[in-house]
Amino acid sequence: MQSDLFHDSKKNLLPYDGLTKYYGKFLSKEASDRFLKLLLNGIEWKQEPIKIFGKTLLQPRLTALYGDQGKIYKYSGIQMIPVQWTDFLLEIKEKVEKLTNSDFTHVLLNQYRNGEDSMGWHRDNELSLGKKPTIASVSFGAVREFQIRHYKEKTNKIKIPLEHGSLLLMGDVSQQYWEHQLPKSKKVNSIRINLTFRKIV
Repeated sequence: MQSDLFHDSKKNLLPYDGLTKYYGKFLSKEASDRFLKLLLNGIEWKQEPIKIFGKTLLQPRLTALYGDQGKIYKYSGIQMIPVQWTDFLLEIKEKVEKLTNSDFTHVLLNQYRNGEDSMGWHRDNELSLGKKPTIASVSFGAVREFQIRHYKEKTNKIKIPLEHGSLLLMGDVSQQYWEHQLPKSKKVNSIRINLTFRKIV
């Protein structure tokens, strides 16, 4: 399955078992360009190690966690302590919360330096996020193809080109039934940064 109606924010891109909506023009180009510069220069980026089949490797991307103090975020064997919110992250957070009518406590940031950086198939289903987490992902920089497929059936693959200044909203039970990835791309040679806002309960 592949949808061409990516700019229709009223359309649920999932055929069943959850909710995913895409807002292609969430931020203007001017605002997106400004935020991209701030994210490149004002974030404490790290390349975290991760264990895969018993081997410790560096993640194929740079990451950072910002948010409310006192709450640690754990995923895939990684424990992250949040850095204090910056003014520009709070500015983006306010816009995201207004559109989604949700409250977020943290933002996990990913920097994909080029098409060789990637994210494998996974679900954001950590217990700390609750049973029906709402996750809002804002993209800046290079357009990358985001892929979603049903976790059990491995079918109904949805491919979404995430644009500069766009927002992808995943909610309801989508993290229970659907997994997603950002595959490598030989066509991309520039930076993409995405901010995934979430609430740690």
